[in-house]
Amino acid sequence: MGLQIVLLSACLAVASASLEVVNQWNLLQFDFPPDPVLLEKFQPENTVPAGLEIGWDRLYLGLPRLRAGVPATLAWVPRSLPPGVSPVLQAYPDWSWHTAGRGDINCTGLISVYRIRADRCNRLWVLDSGVLTSIDDFRRVCPPKILIFDMATDRLVRSVYFPRELLRPASLLTNIVLDDSRSNSRHSSSCDNLFAYITDTVAPGIIVYDARRDNAWRVTHASMYPDPDLGEYDIGGDKFTLMDGVVGITHSPAQGLVYYQPLATDRIFSVSTAVLQSGPPAEGADLPVNLVGRKSSQGLGIAVDPRDDTVIFSPMTENAIAAWNPITNSHRVLAQDPDKLQFCAEVRWAERDNGAVWALSSRFHKYFKRTVSKHEINVRIVRVVEPGYGGGYVSVQPQILRRSANFTQSLF
Repeated sequence: MGLQIVLLSACLAVASASLEVVNQWNLLQFDFPPDPVLLEKFQPENTVPAGLEIGWDRLYLGLPRLRAGVPATLAWVPRSLPPGVSPVLQAYPDWSWHTAGRGDINCTGLISVYRIRADRCNRLWVLDSGVLTSIDDFRRVCPPKILIFDMATDRLVRSVYFPRELLRPASLLTNIVLDDSRSNSRHSSSCDNLFAYITDTVAPGIIVYDARRDNAWRVTHASMYPDPDLGEYDIGGDKFTLMDGVVGITHSPAQGLVYYQPLATDRIFSVSTAVLQSGPPAEGADLPVNLVGRKSSQGLGIAVDPRDDTVIFSPMTENAIAAWNPITNSHRVLAQDPDKLQFCAEVRWAERDNGAVWALSSRFHKYFKRTVSKHEINVRIVRVVEPGYGGGYVSVQPQILRRSANFTQSLF
């Protein structure tokens, strides 16, 4: 695979697509039940979303309990609202699952959810880290788990717990991607005929879960660890340090690849799904990882358009959403905005929106540094509007992108 170096200019003048602000908030607010304890403990300045899923009629938000004061760790808003409004959040599936928000720990409920994903059977996979206040004092109060809800009825249909030997004392499960590419096999009638790939960010690794066999194993590689030289971030002149390992992850069904990236890196890596699905690696065996490319800066959200295998990502310093097609080696800048694309925790290719590109953007750096202001917009859900995507990309000028020498073998 050719090693691509994606160099985005500071101005990114070629980005002609506009961004539709679907929702935006200064600080998030909830539709609270009549519970004075929840209201008393609520700290909106500590409540910032990390996960986004686009349903047919709802948008789902993962709200990890990074610090104290998050009342509900999973919520939704309607999709049918006018653009740019700031709706109150509805707890999902209901408030009874969020007793941790009032200080009552129930490990069968929801503790701290970073990300959620919908499958082809209209079920919502909810990845619960089981860790409270992960930024401040990292309190593991429950084992991590996956809860799967029927999105039509909002009822729990399955719970998944991980074997203890797959976890580490510092494990923090933050992201999940679903691979149902084998669903056209003889087992296709089963909604559980899929694999899930789950990132462990603080004890870097990827957990592979075979839903049909209800079996899981762990793989790791040096590329999943943070780069100590790239742990400082610059967003609009605001600098902060966060040494996060593998967190961005996506899947190309046609290429049979999982793409992933630590937060503290400027690189994107890949590994074959056939290798991941083959079971636990033999002791001492190296995971065959490829270096896909280098970006202009660090980033978190990453997605694949399965129609042409374009990789979509968001370089943080450039406040942009960009795309690279590994087959044609074409590079595109889809959108750039210094206000609306400051920290894209999610970049999504939305199957339930005709393949539009969505992003969850926040001023996470200000939440992190405790400088967030209630007088400014701090959270946005945005959507890339034609012609920037779907109706044809805008070509990037040669001075913005260049290609390095080709490599014909794995770099790791």
